Amino acid sequence: MNNYLAIDVHIHIQPLEMLNPETFKAFGAHLANFDEVVAMMRDPAKLLAYLDRVGVEKAVLINYVAPDVMGFTAETNDWVARYVQAAPDRLIACGSVHPRFTQDCAAEVERLANLGIKLLKVHPAHQLIYPNQYRDNLPQQAKLYERAQDLGLPVMIHTGTSVFPRARNKYAQPIYADDLIVDFPKLRIILAHGGRPLWMDEAFFLVRRSKNVFLEISNIPPQNLLEYFPRLEQIADQTMFGSDWPGPFVKDIGANIEKFKTLPISDQAQRKILRDTALKVFA
Repeated sequence: MNNYLAIDVHIHIQPLEMLNPETFKAFGAHLANFDEVVAMMRDPAKLLAYLDRVGVEKAVLINYVAPDVMGFTAETNDWVARYVQAAPDRLIACGSVHPRFTQDCAAEVERLANLGIKLLKVHPAHQLIYPNQYRDNLPQQAKLYERAQDLGLPVMIHTGTSVFPRARNKYAQPIYADDLIVDFPKLRIILAHGGRPLWMDEAFFLVRRSKNVFLEISNIPPQNLLEYFPRLEQIADQTMFGSDWPGPFVKDIGANIEKFKTLPISDQAQRKILRDTALKVFA
């Protein structure tokens, strides 16, 4: 049965001091224990103790460059690389290259890989660019994907809406990732949030289109998953659990795991989504 630990591929352990004031307020508004969360951002031992309590073996720490919307600069990459050194067997660093603010995207991807970054994040709604804008007026973006593909670094793309004050949601429709499937056929692509709450069918189509595309279900209330993705069990091999904790509306990772375990899907599919698919992607 479910006597194994989960892997959470989407938690936000970030340098909160970089956030602009209105975003900082929105980030923790839903948490009664926000001070405890801030303490975890500063002390990996506190985060690891929390992960132990909620039954998570490994976690991917999502960081990305979005100075206009969030306040995060490229320094967030170095910050997360330092943070995960406390427990590299359990904490996985996610970084970012913003093609509008990077002169040589290929070189920066190489630098991040050498820092120990294991995943790159593209956040269209916060970076204010389409994920396929290289086909229009942002050729540096293609260098990002090319080098990630060469190095075997997965790329996570935020799909679906964002509630942060300066976000622009038009950029985050999943179908724009379709060009990446064609132009970078060996690149592993993770669709964060599965396009929720507007574009779930598009996300499901992209997962079915390519074995290198993965669905990630963070910030979807687990009790609503089968409403959003009725055929979830069919793509369990390409689906990963994520919480988005402590982001908006996500109060506790453990509560989300327990709710997920009540879904009427097979034990085998649950294990793939909670653990095995992530182990395959982040081997």
